Amino acid sequence: MPHVRFSEDFDWKPLPQVTIAYRAGWSGLVTTPCANSAVQANKAVRLKTPRKGEKDGDT
Repeated sequence: MPHVRFSEDFDWKPLPQVTIAYRAGWSGLVTTPCANSAVQANKAVRLKTPRKGEKDGDT
């Protein structure tokens, strides 16, 4: 599961009846299909996977 940071609000619809809303500025783990859709829509950027002690992909 990739780490991403959302640059704009993004609504992910894994199923027609389900919507998961991500707010701009939020960063964390999301599913690969969600990350791919958000990055393709230019609403998120991928982050490197943080090591223990690091926070949300920051160095």
